[in-house]
Amino acid sequence: MALDVRNLQFHIGKHSLLKALDLQVKAGECVAVVGPNGAGKTTLFRLLAGEVEPSAGTIQFNGRDLTRWPVAQLARMRAVLPQSSTLQFSFTVREVVAMGRMPHATGRKIDDDIVHEVMQVCDVRKLAERAYTALSGGERQRVQLARVLAQVWQPVADGERLLLLDEPTSALDIAHQIELMQVVRQVCAADIAVLVILHDLNLAARFANRILMLHEGSLIAAGTPEQVLQPDLIECVFNVKTQVIRHPLYGCPLVVS
Repeated sequence: MALDVRNLQFHIGKHSLLKALDLQVKAGECVAVVGPNGAGKTTLFRLLAGEVEPSAGTIQFNGRDLTRWPVAQLARMRAVLPQSSTLQFSFTVREVVAMGRMPHATGRKIDDDIVHEVMQVCDVRKLAERAYTALSGGERQRVQLARVLAQVWQPVADGERLLLLDEPTSALDIAHQIELMQVVRQVCAADIAVLVILHDLNLAARFANRILMLHEGSLIAAGTPEQVLQPDLIECVFNVKTQVIRHPLYGCPLVVS
């Protein structure tokens, strides 16, 4: 199991931001985390990324407590894409993507080949010599995705690979949202475990193997898109009435509000 979380909790004073959450993500699987603002999605992501320590519970990555992995070794297996990535220096797009290869000692030829490949996959190859700071928000998001893909693109002997994505589609137009999630599915096909925070229920329904729905810090539902995306549950959590029908093209649930 790439990621195994048990009884995860996070408190600030008497306020509980995350309550007794269990989740598992295995290699080749895409798990989407959904929920309204304030549900605990960002808290969960920060805990899994190691930015903060849990108040209780355990996070095991490749069978070992997350905090017990040496940083350099962890970086060869796990890549993290936050909602926003601040970079003030005028690196070229190619240089930013190449940063993803820094934890590895695979040599310039292999690294250059991987950088070229992930830029092609993320549709940023034509931006290779552009200054990162001159890009639009959506272009920067795709470049950052290419960077984290470069980090975990090749299998490593240390263990299973994991990709953590926090709302990666937020700055993208609809075409690039779909393209990005298609890349996520391609990543899963390469035996990489993916956990992605999403606001769009229909993107989660179409591309995720399983969905976790959070509300007020609690895990309300977990299962396949068909199991989780139920109108009464969506109304309870998001306070909006919906219909859930079968998508005429893809056969997955389609949430209509």
